[in-house]
Amino acid sequence: MAIKLYKVAKKVLVGGVNSPVRSFKNIGINPIFIKNAKGSKIYDIDGNEYIDFCMGWGSIILGHANEKVIKNIRNVINNGINFGLTTKSEIELANLIKSAIPSIERIRFTNSGTEAVMSALRLARAFTKKKKIIKFDGCYHGHFDSLLVNAGSGVSDIYNSTSDGVPTNFIKNTISVQFNNIKLLKKVIEKNYRDIACVIVEPIPGNMGLIVPENEFLYEMRKLTEKYDILLIFDEIITGFRLNFGGVQNLLNIKPDLTCLGKIIGGGLPIGAFGGKKEIMKLLAPEGNVYQAGTFSGNPVVMISGLSTLQQLRRKREIYDKMKENILIIKNELKKIKNLYFSNYGSMFTLFFIGKEVKNYDDIKKCDLKRFKRWYKKMLNSGIFLPPSQYETSFISVAHSLNDIEKFIFQTKKNLK
Repeated sequence: MAIKLYKVAKKVLVGGVNSPVRSFKNIGINPIFIKNAKGSKIYDIDGNEYIDFCMGWGSIILGHANEKVIKNIRNVINNGINFGLTTKSEIELANLIKSAIPSIERIRFTNSGTEAVMSALRLARAFTKKKKIIKFDGCYHGHFDSLLVNAGSGVSDIYNSTSDGVPTNFIKNTISVQFNNIKLLKKVIEKNYRDIACVIVEPIPGNMGLIVPENEFLYEMRKLTEKYDILLIFDEIITGFRLNFGGVQNLLNIKPDLTCLGKIIGGGLPIGAFGGKKEIMKLLAPEGNVYQAGTFSGNPVVMISGLSTLQQLRRKREIYDKMKENILIIKNELKKIKNLYFSNYGSMFTLFFIGKEVKNYDDIKKCDLKRFKRWYKKMLNSGIFLPPSQYETSFISVAHSLNDIEKFIFQTKKNLK
């Protein structure tokens, strides 16, 4: 049935999909069409069951079709699905996020992570009266023109990691620096600080595979940006509420000027958000002259989904330790496999097909992609679903059982022989 559906899809959808990585083009197989999901499992239209280690690209943490989330969504839908006006749930979700992430004094909801980042950059430029931004090679912050420069994620497989259709005028105001290279960052800032509005970073990069920052990298970044009056933006769209009840900034005790959120705060529904210091955020319309708007921003269905998810996470914070323990079980079992590097942080992990520690995007480009593809196909046939790219991060959820973890370990060892 999937083959027939794919033929139909290609006639109406570009490439038969609505996001490039879903095409499985880099793996060399046809897309998977999903029928339903529950807990840690997803089921395709041909009846195949998979243990899901993609979890909606990190947006699902309580497991698929969480009963409380679904129940609350149904209750809200009965009252209407979109009003284009403010509802109580927007305020409740905003207050819950604000209480969990102290650096966020004011917040604005959007409909996607890309939209949140785009708006945060506009705000940073308005606040500083400067044009240039600094990002890091391999970090992906959405498909906004200014940020498709040495990006990771789905575009990592495009030559030079750029996109056609991006005007030179956009690129010239973006400086991309090697991740984990604080000396280079310092050099670039000292040379260009008069023109740099902000530095944007994934504190734990998850869109070029999972990369762990070196000990002082983020701390020194914060010192440099403060010294030269440059705003620091943490893109926590993946990491927000994924590793703890809050952000990576809480774990590391680093306070950025602006933070971008998404994925988990929507409970699996489309969402984005950006927030930070009130003196910066007050420049947004209607208080200020930085324009940002959205018909579906703060949608009541999305708000209740996010609120229900975060409320459950707040009540059961011990689940973060449990997910971390399950990841460490995998790591301890796989760490001795030759030419394989297991990178992990909290409930996130990546198997890099390379025989050394991965510190930046240049290291990742040396991975054995042929070996990854062979392993991926075997894992899929064994009932294990992972993100179909070496440049993506895998995730576990509260719903993943010890049996799920043990099956992943067994199949990985078996399929790497």
